[in-house]
Amino acid sequence: MRPGLERKRRSMLDHPARFVVLAFVVAIALGTALLLLPWSMADGRDTDLLTALFTSTSAVCVTGLSVVDLSTQWSGFGQAVLLVLAQLGGLGFMTMASLIAMLVSHRLGLRMTLAATAERRTLNLGDVRRVLGGVVVITLVMEVAVALVLIGRFRFGHDYPWDDALWHGVFHSVSAFNNAGLSLYPNSLNAFADDWVIIGSIMASVVVGGLGFPVLVDLFQRRHHRRRIWRHLTLHSRLTLTATAVLFLAGFVMITAFEWGNPATLGHRPTGEKLWMGTFGSVSARTAGFHTFSPGGMTDEGLLSTMTLMFIGAGSAGTSGGIKVATAAVLAMVVFAELRGDTEVEGFGRRIPAGVQRQAITVVLLAGAVLAVTTAVMLSVTQFPLRDAAFEAASAFGTTGLTTGLTPALPGSGQLTLIVVMLIGRLGPVTLGTALVLRFRSARIRLPEEAPLIG
Repeated sequence: MRPGLERKRRSMLDHPARFVVLAFVVAIALGTALLLLPWSMADGRDTDLLTALFTSTSAVCVTGLSVVDLSTQWSGFGQAVLLVLAQLGGLGFMTMASLIAMLVSHRLGLRMTLAATAERRTLNLGDVRRVLGGVVVITLVMEVAVALVLIGRFRFGHDYPWDDALWHGVFHSVSAFNNAGLSLYPNSLNAFADDWVIIGSIMASVVVGGLGFPVLVDLFQRRHHRRRIWRHLTLHSRLTLTATAVLFLAGFVMITAFEWGNPATLGHRPTGEKLWMGTFGSVSARTAGFHTFSPGGMTDEGLLSTMTLMFIGAGSAGTSGGIKVATAAVLAMVVFAELRGDTEVEGFGRRIPAGVQRQAITVVLLAGAVLAVTTAVMLSVTQFPLRDAAFEAASAFGTTGLTTGLTPALPGSGQLTLIVVMLIGRLGPVTLGTALVLRFRSARIRLPEEAPLIG
């Protein structure tokens, strides 16, 4: 290999963001190849390359969008492939590689540590071992516990045969914790809208998976403080928990209020079920992707509320997409400080560094640009109205998987567009943008300062 090519290869692998992107692309390619195997398809079904690529990307990026019905298109083997891809995509391909490296060598190399930090977005290099150690325990405990509940409910509450109850329980437990939104039912969880056990357990799994592993590990380590636990949490944990509670309440109020009298969603339901379904709608919209009523029947106001939740997403270093709740919280604090005329941005007794503020603004602006371009493409390749095109774009970027019915009707160009957007949403616009930058230069000269007019 020529020295120039060798240097380029080494540069790509040494840079953590590029390494993460490469790992996800490889996982998607392998998943596509597996889905094209004859035994991955259900009897009498055929699959083309684009369908397999779209489905594999959706699973690895834990999105849940699909151009085919998962329950009828794929065999048991094919569904198992999707489940493994979702597990890898949810935990993070580099996290799994880091765990293997820890088991083999009992230590993390610098390159592997940087790669895990880039993907998991942990707070610093010293947190990596602590977070990765908690990933396995949290994942196994939550997925096994929810799977057992679902298996029992499917078997004794809905009279499923033991094999079906086992598979449906495991599949939806893994899909829920990883916020993948993949379901073995054509209408997601609509048939179980009034089943408090199934919906409640899935909702709990979605919330835990969406908080982010650094927050969960932080809560676990501070558990001995009991009543004073809040004071000992990191700023990131407090921001994430506070913003999560605010968004959950706001989403519940908006979705429930706007859909209360809509006969296509909540209008025909008893009051208790309306409140319960509104609660699930708020939780699931933040990248989980399950639904108990079809998004296509929602009001414009309800769709806009759901799009806002999808755009923000859930916790950093978790199994969600979107700009992340911590990013939204930091941006809100920046706005609040500017309105008050404060020179520093502060929250929970801490000062937010200027670099973090710039990162938050960059993420939001890049995300907005991605949504605008994707919406324009969707409008140009389909005859669907603006609300459906914008909703689909937000769902793909937020790796949510909710759809008003546009995705199955997309032509090849529309599917390829959403494939790219799903990957961007899973990795984060800044991670993907940094990975594609060919050169980095540090400023050696500081130019004179001058402030332009704003507003």
